[in-house]
Amino acid sequence: MSLTSLNTGTSVAMPSYHTSADITDLLRMISSPLWLVETDGRLNVIADADAPSIKAETIHGFVPACSLESLGSRSFCTDHGLQYAYVGGSMAKGISSIAMVKALGDAGMLGFFGSAGLSFEQVEAAIGELQQHRPNIPFGVNLIHSPTEPELEKALVELYLHRGIQLIEASAFLGLTLPLVRYRTHGIHRDEQGNVIAPNRVIAKVSREEVAARFFAPPPEKLLKQLVAAGDLTAEQAQLAKQIPMAQDVTAEADSGGHTDNRPALSLFPTLLAQKNQMQLHYGYLQPLRIGLGGGIATPASAAAAFAMGADYLVTGTVNQACVESGTCDAVRQMLAETRQADITMAPSGDMFEMGVKVQVVKRGTMFAIRAHKLYELYRAYESIDALPQVEREKIEQTFFKVPLDTVWEQTKNYFQMRDPRQVEKALTDPKYKMALVFRWYLGQTPVWANQGIADRKIDYQIWCGPAMGAFNEWVKGSCLELPPARKVVVVAYNILFGAAVLQRARLLKQQWDAYRVDVTIDAPLPVDQIKEFFC
Repeated sequence: MSLTSLNTGTSVAMPSYHTSADITDLLRMISSPLWLVETDGRLNVIADADAPSIKAETIHGFVPACSLESLGSRSFCTDHGLQYAYVGGSMAKGISSIAMVKALGDAGMLGFFGSAGLSFEQVEAAIGELQQHRPNIPFGVNLIHSPTEPELEKALVELYLHRGIQLIEASAFLGLTLPLVRYRTHGIHRDEQGNVIAPNRVIAKVSREEVAARFFAPPPEKLLKQLVAAGDLTAEQAQLAKQIPMAQDVTAEADSGGHTDNRPALSLFPTLLAQKNQMQLHYGYLQPLRIGLGGGIATPASAAAAFAMGADYLVTGTVNQACVESGTCDAVRQMLAETRQADITMAPSGDMFEMGVKVQVVKRGTMFAIRAHKLYELYRAYESIDALPQVEREKIEQTFFKVPLDTVWEQTKNYFQMRDPRQVEKALTDPKYKMALVFRWYLGQTPVWANQGIADRKIDYQIWCGPAMGAFNEWVKGSCLELPPARKVVVVAYNILFGAAVLQRARLLKQQWDAYRVDVTIDAPLPVDQIKEFFC
């Protein structure tokens, strides 16, 4: 290949360099290609502006420009109206807040509002505010699987359809449900060219191969028939639905905060990537399937690794909760800023308590995990509240709940009388289920106490968090992002993407230059305006 044909980058006036520090500076100029050339018997790295004066026979290597837009899949960005393949995943109870979604959208990224655990009215109000935001930014809303409250899942889908929400993040699903299939297939049609158009998109967040397979496949025929019978889908639309996947985009959820199977990204992602390729080959979708990676993405190195494995997009979560835009309190943000990788543990989940499902949470500075495990042990061991040993009941009432269990039941009953009366009816005939609802009161209140910063409940805070938080804190130590008030979601995102681009270029340089053995590390996050100086 000739020198002229390779010289395609943006010219940047730079002299030649050969020290490690200077090479790092050149690598950071991500919009400028670099050349590895021989000068007086020594290899130097020079910027693209000097390339025309180079003799072709002296060239020993080439490092292309690496814009932030080039990371991940361009089709993902085009389909979702984004500039960058970067997603702020949904975090329940509005932790991925309206402010966070707006900030990401304004920056050309994608944010999902965390609707799980909120009331119908709160979700509706959030949608209204996001739809009125200027400009009309890309955003999505979460739909979490609700096995104990199927009517809530159905009601949320009805709301999303009514309000014209065309993108959801489906999380914690163990299988496909009728409301989810209805959402995906609603309004499906052929355009003037005969192409099948499905207006509503689903990004599925999964950690198991069998669940991923269901989302990679078309909607199940059994559920399509039910929708046709209910009048929610025509027979013609049901046929069209067989030509689309349930989710064109599937996120491999590795060791994340909240609901997780603690799957290592290095084993989970390649497995789902191979599965995606097999499903694409089998079904021959006109719009190819894509796969992203979430869980553990908190530093440039982890982002670079994800892109190197073939991720079409990144999904972040825990690190966003530590940012000022998150829907939690300053006390929680401070606790997250002090969290190390070993400061997390698993605890019973409130929404899937009876099933034994667990969530990953902070253990440092809180007793929540220990107390939640104790409640689950009691639930497994006894058939009703009345069967609890007196000493155990007094301990729960005095230290966990701080109110009598009878009072908790009255509050729980009143809550479900408004939300889902069938839960109360079942509890009145099933003492063990009543006990589960009472115990779930504690599991449901603990994240609320955390988000609202209830000081006298700090020992009970339930803070969803993965080990990536510890990695992030180590990376930003001593930088502009060390203190919680300085952590803004877009600044964090830019630093992660920028660092990944620099590391990608450094890897290419090392592959071509055996003598270059200095590992480039992104030691110090930078303010956004300084980052942009390298590529604007």
